[in-house]
Amino acid sequence: MQRPRRPSSRVRCGAGVVGVVGVLGAIVAANWVTTRVGTVAVGLGLLAPAGVYLIGLALVARDLVQWALGQRVAAGALACGAGLSYLVADPAVATASVAAFAVSETLDFAVFTWQAPRWARAVFAAGVVGLVTDSIVFLLLAFGSLVWLPGQVLGKLYGVALATVVIAVRRRTVRSRP
Repeated sequence: MQRPRRPSSRVRCGAGVVGVVGVLGAIVAANWVTTRVGTVAVGLGLLAPAGVYLIGLALVARDLVQWALGQRVAAGALACGAGLSYLVADPAVATASVAAFAVSETLDFAVFTWQAPRWARAVFAAGVVGLVTDSIVFLLLAFGSLVWLPGQVLGKLYGVALATVVIAVRRRTVRSRP
């Protein structure tokens, strides 16, 4: 059985650019909508800050950037997105976002890097570690309470689970091609 070919640098660069745009857009939009909307229902009778779904996307896009362009670019994209949030969001929300990403992404990087040869597993494991840590730090700093923690975790888990399934299916499809 042949080993799957590694994507060309052109493909990886293109994917990395898409990932950077995704990270920047998701972080800024999440902080903006959290400031403007407040909370949203996430299912099972739970509420979470309105940016919850977008942050799940940001965590997965960050993994794409790390895979395609490396850890430094991924960290830079997160920092830029968090910094841009100060232009559109409440300063407390933006500051909490910066701190939450700094803490959670350190753990996310470690888990993703450790699992990276198994991409779907890496995205899921790193996403879960990142979303729980991010949720705790963000909620404590932005709102001084963990009352929305169950909803925050559930809302972010939807995005991470969906991305994991898409990646697993895509990788199987690519491997099965002649």
